[in-house]
Amino acid sequence: MIQVNCLNPIAACGMDLFTDNYEKTDNFAEADAVLVRSAAMHDMELSDKLVAVARAGAGVNNIPLDKCAEKGIVVFNTPGANANGVKELVIAGMLLASRDLIGGYNWVKDNAEDANIAKAVEKQKSQYAGCEVLGKKLGVIGLGAIGAKVANIGFRLGMEVYGYDPYVSVDAAWRLSSHVKHITNVEDIYKECDYITIHVPALDNTKGMLNKDAFAMMKDGVKILNFARDILVNDDDMLEALKNGKVAKYVTDFPNEKIAGADNVITLPHLGASTAESEDNCAIMAVKQIMDFIENGNIKNSVNYPACDAGICSAESRITVCHKNIPNMITQFTGAFAAKGINVSDMVSKSRGDWAYTILDVSKKAEDDIVSAIQAIDGVVKVRVVK
Repeated sequence: MIQVNCLNPIAACGMDLFTDNYEKTDNFAEADAVLVRSAAMHDMELSDKLVAVARAGAGVNNIPLDKCAEKGIVVFNTPGANANGVKELVIAGMLLASRDLIGGYNWVKDNAEDANIAKAVEKQKSQYAGCEVLGKKLGVIGLGAIGAKVANIGFRLGMEVYGYDPYVSVDAAWRLSSHVKHITNVEDIYKECDYITIHVPALDNTKGMLNKDAFAMMKDGVKILNFARDILVNDDDMLEALKNGKVAKYVTDFPNEKIAGADNVITLPHLGASTAESEDNCAIMAVKQIMDFIENGNIKNSVNYPACDAGICSAESRITVCHKNIPNMITQFTGAFAAKGINVSDMVSKSRGDWAYTILDVSKKAEDDIVSAIQAIDGVVKVRVVK
């Protein structure tokens, strides 16, 4: 029986996919697999029994990726599952930045008891006037699942869309409208665009990328949206840019003590993927990935080990190995099987940075002795008999 622990509530439509071979447990230490959304795992003790962690969402900063890799724990996320929910909120944020809907709403609410409010409206409404997005230039930094959707809808709103992503994938390129202008230098977006929205991961080279140097290149009165990661924007530089009018509005899904309540900042309480549909999609994808990994050894959408797919096992037995990406590993694996008189009928091996993953289909049932022989090879982290 496979033990599954949920550190956060996971949508029932996902959990219902588990077959009778899986059992939910409240004990993290007993789990073979863990499903998580926002719970912090950095200080948790990772048992030797744990083989997989699936994040029902895209961001994985709450999971100790290196620590998991070192213990042979494959960490999955669900890229694209919540993309539509985030896209819709980005568009809402762009409209909030363009029209002072919040100011107008608050005025009506504050004056709701005024018997002459219908007349007062006509005098007051000019204070909340804004501009239209039609014909404006939208710059999208990062053209992954979310960024591509935002770029496409921007074009449909009649905007001139510029897209920047030096690492855009083939899949993302296919999803992207041909009307989106592919920009090779992000500075061109800074200089040209009226609206700039950022959709990149939090990496060493992206942290604080929207800073005083970037703002200095931008048009006066630019509107900036951040529904990706809070640390992509330097808050001190943003507040100064807002104060001097370089940035007209900053819309973000990540409030903190510096920017919450600041003038011309619209902060939302991390609502990007907070839709029933997004939560369902993430749960379904996370559970399917866990099941394919547990039952077939296949890896899809891992953030610490390489993608590796050997399909459904038709051989007598299948063994998977998490190991370091160093020379001579495959030779040692096949040699260990040969020493036991076991033929390797099929094999897939992939690497990613410091780590690699190998799936071996063999002609005889894998017993404890062959597992021990492979586990003893220097550089091997975890061996698992899938079948």
